[in-house]
Amino acid sequence: MNRRNFIQKTATIAAIGAVNPIARALDANSEPVVKPKRTLGKTGFEIFPVVYGGIVSMNDGQPASDHYVSWAVDHGINYFDVAPSYGDAQEKLGNSLKPHRDKIFLACKTGQRLADKAETEFTKSLELLHTGHFDVYQLHNLHQQSDLDQAFGPGGVMTLMTKLKQDGRVRKLGFSAHNEEIALKALALYDFDTVMFPLNWMMTRHNRMGVAISAEAGKRGMGILAIKPLTHRAWLNEDERKNSAYPKAWCKPIDSSTNRDLAISALKHTFNMGADLIIPHGDFKSFSFAVENIREVLNNPLTAKDTALLDKEFEQVKDRPFFT
Repeated sequence: MNRRNFIQKTATIAAIGAVNPIARALDANSEPVVKPKRTLGKTGFEIFPVVYGGIVSMNDGQPASDHYVSWAVDHGINYFDVAPSYGDAQEKLGNSLKPHRDKIFLACKTGQRLADKAETEFTKSLELLHTGHFDVYQLHNLHQQSDLDQAFGPGGVMTLMTKLKQDGRVRKLGFSAHNEEIALKALALYDFDTVMFPLNWMMTRHNRMGVAISAEAGKRGMGILAIKPLTHRAWLNEDERKNSAYPKAWCKPIDSSTNRDLAISALKHTFNMGADLIIPHGDFKSFSFAVENIREVLNNPLTAKDTALLDKEFEQVKDRPFFT
């Protein structure tokens, strides 16, 4: 980096930091680092192992989003995921991605279950994200049987989604879920390309959450996007969340600044379960930690020491599962 660019970059960060404390974590001296890529299942997409979740851009303002995205691209991130339900994330992320769209994979979602409403939402998402297509388009948050009944029934959103894929307006189809029984049923209804599901050290110990869906998706060659890899436990109450460094997280992340070893072991656990990619919590601190430590995580898979550390921590938090 030459002196002029260094001064400009430092000034930008200072300006952002003055209005946004989260952005102060950005390092003005950090340089792009070449990182490994992984194939996302049968999509054939070659992706950096950490995904930029759109919530990172949510609520922090356009200058902060622009810098988060610039930092991410500089560090090799080439997959960005967002949804209409993420507040102002589509607008902010869409503006930030304008200079980068031809270099990245962009995934979006729909929470609608009927085709007519989903089509309106889809058109709006394209507009806000300044794109003519999505590389992956997902049914969002399949939670109960009625979601499947509507989505796959007459006039359901799957009619639209399959047509969008045929027309080339979306390249691949996937879904996200937090209910493993419903997720497994969804796999039996359509040959999806990707699945987004929690693969988390704490919930695996609590009730083996994620084991069955990871195994079945792996058999089918689906791309597995793991959410909640750094989740620690449920918040004790709303005040704890609001007063934390992670106000956008609906479950408490591991604080990597005070418990780095636990965070590293948690990430190793998620990849050990079969994740192709991980999507950290929607805050820059968790996201950047995963990016900066991904080589260590992938080059040094889960060990007995990591497992013992996670087992010990589970005894401390087992009464606070973030899914029931």
